[in-house]
Amino acid sequence: MNWETIPRMVLSAADRFGDAEAVVDGELRLTFTELVDRVRTAAGAFAAAGIGKGDRVAIWAPNSAEWIVAAFGLLTAGGVLVPVNTRFKAAEAHDIVHRSGAKLVLVEAGFLGLDFEAPPGVPVIDLKSGFLASGSPFERTVSGDDVSDITFTSGTTGRPKGVLMTHAQTLRLYGEWCDLATLREGDRYLIVNPFFHIFGYKAGCIASLIRGATILPVPVFDVDRVLELVAREKVTVLPGPPTLYHSLLAAGDRHDLSSLRVAVTGAADIPVELIRRIVSDLPFRHIMTGYGLTEAGTATSSRPGDSFEDIATTVGTPCEGVEVSIAADGEVLIRGYSVMRGYLDDPAATAETIDADGWLHTGDLGTLDDRGHLRIVGRKKDMFIVGGFNAYPAEIEGFLLEHPAVAQAAVIGVPDERLGQVGKAFVVRSAPVSAADLIAWSRERMAGFKAPRSVEFLEELPLNATGKVMKDQLR
Repeated sequence: MNWETIPRMVLSAADRFGDAEAVVDGELRLTFTELVDRVRTAAGAFAAAGIGKGDRVAIWAPNSAEWIVAAFGLLTAGGVLVPVNTRFKAAEAHDIVHRSGAKLVLVEAGFLGLDFEAPPGVPVIDLKSGFLASGSPFERTVSGDDVSDITFTSGTTGRPKGVLMTHAQTLRLYGEWCDLATLREGDRYLIVNPFFHIFGYKAGCIASLIRGATILPVPVFDVDRVLELVAREKVTVLPGPPTLYHSLLAAGDRHDLSSLRVAVTGAADIPVELIRRIVSDLPFRHIMTGYGLTEAGTATSSRPGDSFEDIATTVGTPCEGVEVSIAADGEVLIRGYSVMRGYLDDPAATAETIDADGWLHTGDLGTLDDRGHLRIVGRKKDMFIVGGFNAYPAEIEGFLLEHPAVAQAAVIGVPDERLGQVGKAFVVRSAPVSAADLIAWSRERMAGFKAPRSVEFLEELPLNATGKVMKDQLR
């Protein structure tokens, strides 16, 4: 279907799915008809608050029904959504709000004990205050080429940059995502991925409204709460990082997980054994893995019927209308309709990232096999050089995860007088093992320059809200 804009797609859900459940958030249960009514009313509230076409509004709040109503209400009023990372401290959120030029900030008062003061002249409204229900039904015309959202990069390296995406790009890409994930009408989709990230918002909320799936938002990841919801609400679709599936496997038979059908996990290097166990020990019938980034959405995906090996070791093949190429230095390049319009107010960074031929330079290193499957081997900035040899942390981490006592691993390069740099591993243990044993084990399995020279054991790795390890904190 060609709706051209996100509001058109969302508003049509009332006619397409009617009284089926659209959102289940605690005690609140909304049908598609009720959700659309709330979205139109919220659009009126934004219009009454002075939000015009193209005006930006920031949402700094956890996953909730109100977040969904606010985001789609804003777009229906012609505004541009600026989702803000809930892991940010107030000063970091303030920076995003200031740089985005947001005219309004919506927050959930007291979430994680954070208090937010907006820049002067920018009203701050509590999402749960009744503001969203205060308008009269309203809709403003926008076009497919209009910017729909400005999503800031996760900032594992450097200051986050605002990525401009349009309505048409988003609808086309996530329409295809629904096919790849086998998302269908009546699915019950537990969204653990945060809405401020494209995985939660676009592959989550937008995909669900395209297909008629029920959205179950999870504000803070807690494995027991997730298991309880899966059993009680008969959840069928459960995306998340590999750690989520480790948790499900560890939980054993405490809950009825028989309704689960679709698992979707990200581009982290995943042990083949984990993929096997997700299928053999859990009820999932379809596993999708993919590779994407804020600047281009989902670029590659596994396909139904791919082998465990393909799903674990590659991120699939390019989406329709998306080209993937590998530069001479190994960097993954992406070109196609889904590439961002640019970085907000940063033409220099845009020109540095998208070259004259339209190729987006991802900063990731990868290889393409003769079947067109992409394998991500690490971040260009993470690579370190040991005595003249290039060492890729993601590859070394993949080896370490094969050790039975290693639950999680992150590797960085540290200075070394003789070799320039050497690997240091940060490891979360699942069973007793010493640093010396792990180093000896590594030397038997990988080239000497790759094997870590030192190991530090941690209770947990520092992760950002999308599950990526924040290596700058390890350094």
